[in-house]
Amino acid sequence: MEIQTQEARIILAIKAIQSPKKISRRSAAKIYNVPESTLRDRMTGRPSRPEYQPKGHKLTELEEEVIVQKILDMDTRGFAP
Repeated sequence: MEIQTQEARIILAIKAIQSPKKISRRSAAKIYNVPESTLRDRMTGRPSRPEYQPKGHKLTELEEEVIVQKILDMDTRGFAP
């Protein structure tokens, strides 16, 4: 039997709830062995932990990468960052 991550089970449970043969959130949670509260949160738009960005982070990863590249470019040209 294939072992699935919890994230995969959550996605499968949400698909089962939203499928034409709708099942209840409680049933899906029991079948896929995931917390019902997690299914509720995900279905209302709350991001998963890996997708969540803490409040302490002021820049997105893309913004940070652009700044780093700009500093490295300035350094190669002989300017102080």
